[in-house]
Amino acid sequence: MHKILLAVFLLIAVLTVEAQEIKEKYRPQFHFSPKANWMNDPNGMVYNNGVYHLFFQYYPDDKIWGPMHWGHATSKDMVSWKEEPIALYPDSLGYIFSGSAVVDVQNTSGFGKDGKAPLVAIFTHHNPILEKQKTGKHEYQSIAYSLDDGKSWTKYSGNPVLPNPGITDFRDPKVSWYAPQKKWIMTLATKDRITFYSSPNLKTWTRESEFGADAGAHGGVWECPDLFPIMHNGKQVWVLIVNINPGGPNKGSAGQYFLGDFDGKDFKAYSKETKWLDFGADNYAAVTFGNTGDRHVLLGWMSNWQYANQVPTDPWRSANTIARDLGLKSVDKEIYLISVPVKELDALSTPGFSQKSMQVKGQVDLTEKAKNATGLFRLDFDTKNNADFAIVLANQSGNELVIGYDKAANQYYIDRSKSGKTDFEKGFGEKHTAPRLAKSTTISLTLIADAASVELFADAGLTVMTDIFFPDYAMTKLYVKSVSGITIDNLKYSGIRPSMVLN
Repeated sequence: MHKILLAVFLLIAVLTVEAQEIKEKYRPQFHFSPKANWMNDPNGMVYNNGVYHLFFQYYPDDKIWGPMHWGHATSKDMVSWKEEPIALYPDSLGYIFSGSAVVDVQNTSGFGKDGKAPLVAIFTHHNPILEKQKTGKHEYQSIAYSLDDGKSWTKYSGNPVLPNPGITDFRDPKVSWYAPQKKWIMTLATKDRITFYSSPNLKTWTRESEFGADAGAHGGVWECPDLFPIMHNGKQVWVLIVNINPGGPNKGSAGQYFLGDFDGKDFKAYSKETKWLDFGADNYAAVTFGNTGDRHVLLGWMSNWQYANQVPTDPWRSANTIARDLGLKSVDKEIYLISVPVKELDALSTPGFSQKSMQVKGQVDLTEKAKNATGLFRLDFDTKNNADFAIVLANQSGNELVIGYDKAANQYYIDRSKSGKTDFEKGFGEKHTAPRLAKSTTISLTLIADAASVELFADAGLTVMTDIFFPDYAMTKLYVKSVSGITIDNLKYSGIRPSMVLN
């Protein structure tokens, strides 16, 4: 009898595990995703007292978009995240839309007590009642503060601190301290342009200027901006990131950026042409962490509004990109924003293999060398041949995700047309392309693969692509292909161990 009961118990245990695996087979293993329900834009990203805080647009009652809250997660390394209790709930002023957070070191807001600098969140209140009335004034900016390192929040009694002047899309404040004039600068998305405001105390705001009516891409509404300086060749260059939906280079949501000068009032771009932050389909609402000094770390929402509500994940929807260090690089006389994986990701590396002077003519199978049952890995290589080549991720059911370089077009690409489940949205299973911006003869690539995503960093981050996909089984097979033949001068492969812990 005991043996029968034990057998039944073991069978139930096995079935439970299999059901869990099937239920969460697309779960990212080292990208942040909520335990359950809907997530979109990263919000309020800030570093304070040794902890990185990630807030995010969250709907706790369903896995499709709904009344927005601020979810909350914390990390000491931007790699391993712990989901915390919800930080901000909707109230009589509306849903809690996107925004930012700052450490008010000088207590300009007056919220600090006993010498403790407050964390101050600046966010958009979205009022659904006013939206139905079509007043055009249903979005406005409010603030909240925390004196216990983000564990609890008190909304300011004087909200909203920035009323809506009559602009339908009036949202996503990114606030930072402008030291030369000792004031806060708010970079705000206002329909199809950016408006800058300033404040001495985070409570009273003055309009300074606007930018963008005649610059960049205008295929959709402008959202989730960011503004920060980076030193480049001894000069301070200001970076203005503007996310846009739709109108991206490969359809739907994407992020563009402008480089220029900022004097505390006006942003003057070097060029009004569009530069793209990421040419893939799945890096949106990307902004940087605050309070990180001269280091600028970007994190985005790894999805696209074309299909975000339809992706076949359960019981959650959406994940974030890996954190990325930003810098600037000149190519000829043009300056570009570059992004590379943060060095903290290296802590997740597991033993792999490396090889020099690898000849690829036809197909080279790396599956046995990799010995990777999870499909989680990092691949770095460089080649001087500049001939067509492809990196293929595959599995036993015939799914293939192809990442490659097309010499004739001088383009990188990710083709997810045969990557697994694609029928949930007619445009999902397509090939995405990105221009090669580097002029050097050597092509260098870094590829980061998780259970349901790839992130490509080409030529030291000059060209970046992020795409999600949904394979039937883990992509445990790996090939490199080239019809005309290439020599990979240096190849390094390492596995990546999971970092996500779901309580």
